[in-house]
Amino acid sequence: MAGGNLSPRQKMINLMYLVFVAMLAMNMSKEVLSAFGLMNERFEGANTSATETNGQMLQALDQKAAEAKGEFGVAAQTAHKVSTATKKFYDFIGTLKGDITKDIALEENGKLPYEAMDKGDKLDELWFNGDNYTPKGKSVLDAIETFKSELKAALGNEKKYESILNEVLAKFDTKEIKDKSGTNVKFLDYHFKGFPAIASLAKLSAWQNDAKKVESDVIAAALGKAAVQAASMKNYQAIVVLEKNAYFQGEQVKGKVVLGRYDENTKPTSFKGPGKLENGQAVISMTAGGIGEQKIGGEFTFLEDGKNIPLKFEGTYVVVPRPNQAIISADKMNVVYRGIENPISVSIPGVSSNDVNASAPGMRAAGAKGKYVIVPTTGNEVKITATGKLPDGKTVSSTVPFRIKALPSPQGRIRGEASPKGPKSSLEVSTVTAVMEDFDFPITVTVKQFNLKVPGQPTVVVQGNKMNGAALAAIKKAGRGDVVTISEIKAEFNGLSVRPKATTPCSFEIQ
Repeated sequence: MAGGNLSPRQKMINLMYLVFVAMLAMNMSKEVLSAFGLMNERFEGANTSATETNGQMLQALDQKAAEAKGEFGVAAQTAHKVSTATKKFYDFIGTLKGDITKDIALEENGKLPYEAMDKGDKLDELWFNGDNYTPKGKSVLDAIETFKSELKAALGNEKKYESILNEVLAKFDTKEIKDKSGTNVKFLDYHFKGFPAIASLAKLSAWQNDAKKVESDVIAAALGKAAVQAASMKNYQAIVVLEKNAYFQGEQVKGKVVLGRYDENTKPTSFKGPGKLENGQAVISMTAGGIGEQKIGGEFTFLEDGKNIPLKFEGTYVVVPRPNQAIISADKMNVVYRGIENPISVSIPGVSSNDVNASAPGMRAAGAKGKYVIVPTTGNEVKITATGKLPDGKTVSSTVPFRIKALPSPQGRIRGEASPKGPKSSLEVSTVTAVMEDFDFPITVTVKQFNLKVPGQPTVVVQGNKMNGAALAAIKKAGRGDVVTISEIKAEFNGLSVRPKATTPCSFEIQ
């Protein structure tokens, strides 16, 4: 491009173009080198994290093996063999990475100068001798083969490790590889020969990552998810152990909180105490003693290292007198309302709800045990009597009086208030409602009709709870200071079986 019968100016332009293309190539190369460097950082960060995580998982497996030998003991041995082989291979690769980075000065930020690591002559001289390998190159292949053989020996023919072993054998297959032209190339030549130093460094870090993954997969398979969970603090339960199980009012409560965990592999061989062993647990069954504090105790026996290990336990409980009075309470308040269904709950301490009955005028059962509905009609008081059958066949009875009150009168509301003030525009868009103050029953009130009276204007009957056209026309004629009255409010009260008294009026003062 710079030769031929070209003018000096055209030759200069062509030369500058070649320089520009070369500069683009150099920039692209630097970007690729930096990308390899960032990839190496990611691998090294993942490897550090994997080393810590694998160590924690191995400790969990050791703990499980110590608590329940047998299956977990064998699994722990396998995991330790794999961990040892992995560490040896991982550390060997670390020495190869050290050969690459030796004598390379770090940048001010503590990182390697990725863009300057564009040559691979250092590794080529260490590993390759023409078409053959140097002793150092052979040692790399030997380390790979040793790692694979140690994994085979550790994992054996166990089905749960088969896929893990096949994966690592495929990743570290050192057979010759066909390149793009179809030529067979030796394993190390294909992956490292002639590559930039930073690319080879990233590849070795990836090998370390593959090794750590094998270790992680084996430990996870050895543990099993159940074993990981068993070693987790999430599976412990905080248990409150009090000195006794009943206290008098004002008495000091003493006890302790301990951590407990259920483990199906830890089962007692025998049990002495007020009960029997069922599914590895002691199920207590006994008759309560005399009134007051009573002791309960016994002994477990566990087999450990071929020896019977006794484990004694002791506790206390308190026996209280039989109940002789019922507890009756209104679910909503301390009164009952005339003419509607009032929910009532009845129970007697220490007596099953199946053995408790209640009665009163207008009272009936409401489905669930201990639940009733009472509908008072006349008088100012109703008495509810509860009767309970004790375990020994005797009965206890108690009567509690309840006051009967009439339903409160509904109160009319405009804009949610009894007597609000505001401009006509506010009244025009307001909603008429009704409420029953100091009434705790769940009800829904819907206004169906009301009368609107503007001073000097005829009364307007409005259907629904919003202003209609006639009402709006009357409101527009109201003057400042006029009081608009909302009366004859008719509403539906969903949730009540009887209609309450008439709804009181409300008003709105025009300002």
